[in-house]
Amino acid sequence: MSTRTEGKGDARQVESRADLIAVFEQGAKPKDEWRIGTEHEKFVFRLSDHCAPSYDEAGGIRDLLMAFTRYGWEPVEEGGRVIALKGADGGISLEPAGQFELSGAPLRTIHETCAEVGRHLQQCLEVGAELGLGFLGMGFNPVAARHDLPIMPKGRYAIMLAHMPRVGRLGLDMMLRTCTTQVNLDYASEADMAKKFRVGLALQPVATALFANSPFTEGRPNGFKSFRAHVWTDTDPHRTGMLPFVFDDGFGYERYADYALDVPMYFVYRDGRYIDCAGESFRAFMDGRLPQLAGERPTVGDWKDHLSTAFPEVRMKSFLEMRGADGGPQSRICALPAFWVGLLYDDMALDAAWDLVKGWTMDEREALRLAAPRQGMQAPAPGGRTMQSLALDVLAIAEAGLNRRAAFNPGGDSEVGFLQPMWEIARTGKTLADRWLDLFHGPWGGRIDPIYEAARF
Repeated sequence: MSTRTEGKGDARQVESRADLIAVFEQGAKPKDEWRIGTEHEKFVFRLSDHCAPSYDEAGGIRDLLMAFTRYGWEPVEEGGRVIALKGADGGISLEPAGQFELSGAPLRTIHETCAEVGRHLQQCLEVGAELGLGFLGMGFNPVAARHDLPIMPKGRYAIMLAHMPRVGRLGLDMMLRTCTTQVNLDYASEADMAKKFRVGLALQPVATALFANSPFTEGRPNGFKSFRAHVWTDTDPHRTGMLPFVFDDGFGYERYADYALDVPMYFVYRDGRYIDCAGESFRAFMDGRLPQLAGERPTVGDWKDHLSTAFPEVRMKSFLEMRGADGGPQSRICALPAFWVGLLYDDMALDAAWDLVKGWTMDEREALRLAAPRQGMQAPAPGGRTMQSLALDVLAIAEAGLNRRAAFNPGGDSEVGFLQPMWEIARTGKTLADRWLDLFHGPWGGRIDPIYEAARF
C-alpha cells in the first residue's frame, strides 16, 4: 500500500471534476517514455522461531529499516517513527503486519527491473543475516493466525483495520496475511488506456493462476491455489472486483473518475495525521460537506490518496496497476513484468490479446476470476477450454510481443527468457502452489515448517 511522505502532498485545490480527470490525462505519454514499475512484498520472519517480528523489538522492523540506510536509503517518518525508505531504486514500505515491500523505480526494460530486484534482495539477505531475519516469498502467510501478527505504526492502517470487518469477512486477512507482486504500466492516450485496462482485467485471472502461490492457512492446506486472490473476493465489494463498466462503450477517464468518487473514503491526511473518514463520500468532500472537515474542499493530493484506496483487479492512477499475482520467488518477480509488458506494450500483442477476450461476457469473466484462485491451471475458461490451454495461448502472445520489443541486455539476451518459469507452469499444469502441496503431502509428511527454508529468498 502507498506510503505518504509528510509535506509532499499535492496541495492544489480541486475546483471541478476536470481537476480529478486531469490526474489521469497527465499520465498519458508517448511510447518511448513508457516505463515499467514493479512492486513486490515478502513476509519477514525471525529465523529462530519463524514468527513475524514486531516494529519495536530488538532486531525487529524498525531496526530492519534503519539497517538499509547503509545502502543509501533515506528514512521516511510518520509521527516521529520511521515507516518507509526512499532511494534510487524507488521506495521501501511496510504493509500492516510488517510485510516488506519494494516499490521499484520506473525502468525501461525488464533486464533493469530484474537487476533492481536482485539488488534489493541481496540487501535483504545481508541485513537479515545480521538481525536473524528471513524473507518468505509467498502470497499468504502459511502459518500465522491474525492474532499472532504485529501491527505497524501507520495511521492509515489503524483506520482500515477498524473499518474492514464492517464490509467483508476477509479484509483483515488481506491486510495482515497477504503478499503480492504488482506491475505498473503506462498508456499513450485515453483510448490506449481503455484497451489495456480491458485486456488487463480480462486476463488478470490468468496471472492469478500462473502465479498461484498461497495454498496454506495456519499450517494446513486451505483448498485454494491462491488463497490471496480468494481473499479479495470478500474484502470490500465497494472497492474491489472486475469493474464491468470498463467494458462498456465509451469507457474512459471520466467514467473511472465516477467510479472512484463512489468508492467510500478511508481518511484525509492533514498536518501529519490521518483523519478517520471511513465510509464517507468524496462527492460530499467536493461540496464541502465532509463531516470531519466541514466547509473544506479536497486538494489534488487528497484525490490521489483516495485513488490509492480502491483495490480492483486493475487500478488506474496516472498509470495502470496489474494486481492479480501472488508474491513469490525472484524468478516470478521478474516474470510478472515480462508477462504484462509482452501483452500490453506491443501493439500487435495488445490487438491479439483483445481479440482473444473481447467476446467474453461479464459472467464468463467473473466465473474465471472466481475459479482461478481455487483451481489454478485446472480452472474452466470461456469457450469450453481450461485455464491451462488459455495460459499457453496468452504466453505465446506475450512472448511474441517481447520478441518484437527487442530489448536486449549487454550480453545479447532478450526479455523473453523471463517468461520461462511461466511456460513450465502452463505446459505442466502445475503451479508453485501445486508443488508445495505435493511436498506437504509427500516428503514433508504433513509438516509446514520446511516451507520456511524452501520458499525463503
